[in-house]
Amino acid sequence: MKLNNILLAAALATSFGVHAQTTPASGADHAAHHPASAAAPQSDGEVRKIDKEQGKVTLRHGPLENLGMPAMTMVFKVADPKLLDGLKDGDKVKFTAEKVNGAYTVTALQAVK
Repeated sequence: MKLNNILLAAALATSFGVHAQTTPASGADHAAHHPASAAAPQSDGEVRKIDKEQGKVTLRHGPLENLGMPAMTMVFKVADPKLLDGLKDGDKVKFTAEKVNGAYTVTALQAVK
């Protein structure tokens, strides 16, 4: 009986310890351990299509080193639909793309004159 109590106590202690370690940190805590120099680099691209309703933009771009992606034309989500304001098909742009919640997302975008 004593052995059962010890095993039960050990199992409970372990399960509480695991739970405490997997509790998600706040966004501020998470960002604190990423240095500013780790920010994704800007890339050159050309706007091929804009879909403001869906919050998406099709860009022809060179290699995206931070994503391990070769040059291609693809559709990206945009982090903020306001990034699409003032853009039109054919515009040359500088943009930053990152993988956000599993989706390739443009987090910064500006037309180049």
